[in-house]
Amino acid sequence: MNSNSSSPPFILPTGTQVVVLREIIGQNGRTLHPRGAVGVVVKSPSDLDHAYRVKFPDGVEETLNSGDLTTLTKFKEGVIGDSSLSAQGSELFSRVIFQCIIGSQAYGLADGESDIDRRGFYLPPADLHWSLYGVPEQLECYETQESYWEIQKFLVLALKANPNVLECLYSPLVEKATPLAAELLGMREIFLSRMVYQTYNGYVMSQFKKMQADIRNQGQVKWKHVMHLVRLLISGIHVLREGFVPVRVDDHREQLLAIKKGEIPWEETEKWRLSLHREFDQALEQTTLPERPDYERANAYLVKARRAAVKETSR
Repeated sequence: MNSNSSSPPFILPTGTQVVVLREIIGQNGRTLHPRGAVGVVVKSPSDLDHAYRVKFPDGVEETLNSGDLTTLTKFKEGVIGDSSLSAQGSELFSRVIFQCIIGSQAYGLADGESDIDRRGFYLPPADLHWSLYGVPEQLECYETQESYWEIQKFLVLALKANPNVLECLYSPLVEKATPLAAELLGMREIFLSRMVYQTYNGYVMSQFKKMQADIRNQGQVKWKHVMHLVRLLISGIHVLREGFVPVRVDDHREQLLAIKKGEIPWEETEKWRLSLHREFDQALEQTTLPERPDYERANAYLVKARRAAVKETSR
């Protein structure tokens, strides 16, 4: 969809400059303001089901629904940067160069209800990457539970110790890896650093804080989520100690599945979590991993990948 004709996805605050996407017709049938007229929001609705009050330069105010206007900034942008347009018909899924299975199937925690989650990254064609429209940071197919990052986005997330991305690099269930992707797998250790501690630990603590509130307010939590948070701590400890991301959790499988089924009391789960946090602290003190990942090698790899896309274009 053209970005200058889409409805605002959130409530615009008062003072926002907007462009109207239809004519404003007066009671006598005369056009008061043409399509494309600029106004200012003087009253915002409580939700998108209600209307805005917009004031025009001549002082006239009109009531307009969210679908009747867009911000002046979006209108001026037009289709520039609208990667959804550039992706249409470009078959970017065919540009996926790495595909693996993560989630419960890869962890060894799957049951009869578990989905098959495929992740990976794609290398966009140079012409599209260079275009005004850019390329989407992520390709999604909800029907098949597939999601692929654009190669640069994938590398940046890996450098930030994103757990999902690191698990892609270490997944035992690789379904596709071109020679270029295999090269990255061969140097995956460049992404492992002490930042794993901050990323993993910080996420788990923030999520458990929310769950503690759920216990107080609702008396229950989503046990599957609790299981994966505990699994994440176990994984982080192993990364710092061994310099390797353990995707399968065979040694802790029964305990983790017991948490998923709600068979372990919350207090006992909390006790295990706190114990794992202490282990994580100790692992950080003893780890031989570098302070930061190897940005230079990651950058050199990205440049090589971009050059490979250029070579395709020049053929």
